[in-house]
Amino acid sequence: MTNFLASIDSPDALKQLSIPELEQLAAELRREIIDTVSRTGGHLASSLGTVELTLALHYVLSSPVDKIIWDVGHQAYAHKLLTGRREKFSGLRQLHGISGFPKRSESPHDCFDVGHSSTSISAATGMAIARDVQHKSHKIAAVIGDGSLTAGLAFEALNHAGHLDKDMIIILNDNEMSISNNVGALSSFLSRKMTSRLFVRFKRETENFLNSVPHFGKDLIQLAKRTEDSFKAFVTPGMLFEAFGIDYVGPIDGHQLEEIIEALQHIKDLQGPVLVHVVTHKGHGFTPAEENPAVYHGVGPFDKDTGVIKRSSSPGAPSYTDVFGAYLCELAQQDKRLVALTAAMTSGTGLNKFSQQYPERFFDVGIAEQHAVTSAAGMAAEGLRPVVAIYSTFMQRAYDNVLHDVCMQNLPVTFALDRGGLVGADGPTHHGVFDFSYMRHIPNLTMVAPRDEIELRRAMLSATSSSGPYAYRYPRGSGRGLSACDTITPFSLGSAEVLRSGTDATIFALGPCVYTALEAAKELGADGYNVGVVDARFLKPLDVKTITDCALSSNAIITLEENVLAGGFGSSVMELLEQHDIVMPIKRIGLPDIFLEQGSQDELRYMYGLDLEGVVLAVRKFLRSVCPGSINPGRNKAGNAT
Repeated sequence: MTNFLASIDSPDALKQLSIPELEQLAAELRREIIDTVSRTGGHLASSLGTVELTLALHYVLSSPVDKIIWDVGHQAYAHKLLTGRREKFSGLRQLHGISGFPKRSESPHDCFDVGHSSTSISAATGMAIARDVQHKSHKIAAVIGDGSLTAGLAFEALNHAGHLDKDMIIILNDNEMSISNNVGALSSFLSRKMTSRLFVRFKRETENFLNSVPHFGKDLIQLAKRTEDSFKAFVTPGMLFEAFGIDYVGPIDGHQLEEIIEALQHIKDLQGPVLVHVVTHKGHGFTPAEENPAVYHGVGPFDKDTGVIKRSSSPGAPSYTDVFGAYLCELAQQDKRLVALTAAMTSGTGLNKFSQQYPERFFDVGIAEQHAVTSAAGMAAEGLRPVVAIYSTFMQRAYDNVLHDVCMQNLPVTFALDRGGLVGADGPTHHGVFDFSYMRHIPNLTMVAPRDEIELRRAMLSATSSSGPYAYRYPRGSGRGLSACDTITPFSLGSAEVLRSGTDATIFALGPCVYTALEAAKELGADGYNVGVVDARFLKPLDVKTITDCALSSNAIITLEENVLAGGFGSSVMELLEQHDIVMPIKRIGLPDIFLEQGSQDELRYMYGLDLEGVVLAVRKFLRSVCPGSINPGRNKAGNAT
């Protein structure tokens, strides 16, 4: 049998294939995606669901002249395989390998960098404007999932696209699921015309009548319900988009290749914006992913024959996410005012157990971080104690809401910032390395970075008694395996903890970096340096007395953080020393002013000098300059003399 994928080096080659040959190619693409992701991990279910759609887009359009914009990029693996990256695909999401998301620097077929959701239609409108201003005539297609369509940005873009009336194609990839199940009115917008008062009354009276029919009443109700759903899907699917001034086509079976190609060929030359509604199934073609699309949305290595996800030989310590989710349930039992919110990440943020135990106090708002924060502000204004659990990288989207709606009003909203610091293979769009910088300068906000799972629980308890906004930031991955204390005590506001005293220097660290600092201090002690370590705990407010006392009793200060140095924890310590007229040598260790690449957390910490060896080398070199007579500081990561 011919291996078509082996001969595909650009989308142009697709145009020479027949429909049966394209269908065989679809099967080959699925096998390649499953084989690679089973080894590297990645976003499997989404990409399996869009294989036929990807083939149809590249068959009908002419990329890279025509622009195909993928929303988020979870579904773009087939696109990568068809656009000259087949040989590099084995390095998917690996250090120095190809990205798990579309990336302009990687291929001319990737016309827009993505990683966060709901941007594709906005980017497409901008490209349509640029095309027309420059008197060009190429086609522009934006692919967006139904989950991503819940974000306000997507609605803003739809509104503008309809107003502009420029030629563009919007592909709605409707798989009825984002990462968590879709929620909200949008996911059931087909019902809008079926909810008038008259219709509701008619439906209720009909249901009462059918209930009265002996033996067959309940069966008749189920039949009526199915008929109602089918009628709504038949009559009203495009009404929302038509209201925006966008022509609607569909729904189309997203796994019938010939049908998709025919539809795209028909609408390609239509004037104005048109939306093509394509219904797909996440994980299509791989039974484990079809049955558990949430599990296989972003999955680690697995057995490609059985679908069994590979785990470490020992279970290890619970993740910080699991610790957060479990202890939040305990806190909710003690405080009936406590409610939890997330933005389409129930499982990812560890809130599954909370949602099951306290369903009336749990709110998944969909992919709508801004709304989550401002809704929480409304809850807090009326006496509740909301906890908003969102990944650090996604909280960036709600910055103004944090500042304006929560902190300006000094409302007791808690922000649980998961995935703080380096996150690994998802790369620059997902690293949580900016939150210290974009949160610490906001008035009224308290922010803590606990060093381990016990300290995380203490931070969570402290937040429940705070009278204003409170944030705690914790990393991706496992904790240190520390047993829970019998009694969890809250922090004293702004209190640091001196773990080790030192006269040559004192390292101030936040989060798990504290343990790296302790190990580094021990190694430096073998060189004859007396290095102290302080767990600063609080990014804001800083412990003024502890920092100034240590500064006055040490020859130098070092700060250590898993955040960009620009505006981060080290900057805040420098500002504090300046305010108290303390002039002394200070060294900041953190991440550079760049967007960091993908790679495992350990690989990236090594690369940027945040592992033990890197910290020891950096501190040793620094102390050599401020403490004459010290030993050779060694070599840096690039192997150059330091």
